[in-house]
Amino acid sequence: MECTINWMGAEGMSFIAETGSGHMINMDGSPDGGGRNLAPRPMETVLAGTGGCTAYDVVLILKRGRHDVRGCQVKLSADRAESDPKVFTKIHMHFVVTGKGLPEGAVERAVQLSHEKYCSASIMLAKTAEITTSVEIVEA
Repeated sequence: MECTINWMGAEGMSFIAETGSGHMINMDGSPDGGGRNLAPRPMETVLAGTGGCTAYDVVLILKRGRHDVRGCQVKLSADRAESDPKVFTKIHMHFVVTGKGLPEGAVERAVQLSHEKYCSASIMLAKTAEITTSVEIVEA
């Protein structure tokens, strides 16, 4: 896996990442840090990537189990350390999974498997952060 990050110039703290798969991600800092608030902060992209990683797992696990999953939303909230390095110290992930006749146990198992075995991002972040989850099932 590769990624190239380019600083966009002396006017601020804006960066563009080009991923190995050829996609672009814009990032920027807050005004108090020299940025112009034009894009997500780098740590916000870490949190978003973690949410995407675990949502991907949950949907895939449910589909492989032949469950009629129709939607998956993950709402993340995180706390960071007060001093540098300002690592994540707590992350809560609330899963809202929509489907037809989804068994609660299957959804909870998919979330658990993601966090214990498959989601590289959340497993990595669990080295510094206490990660908690909750599940809500919506009938489609």
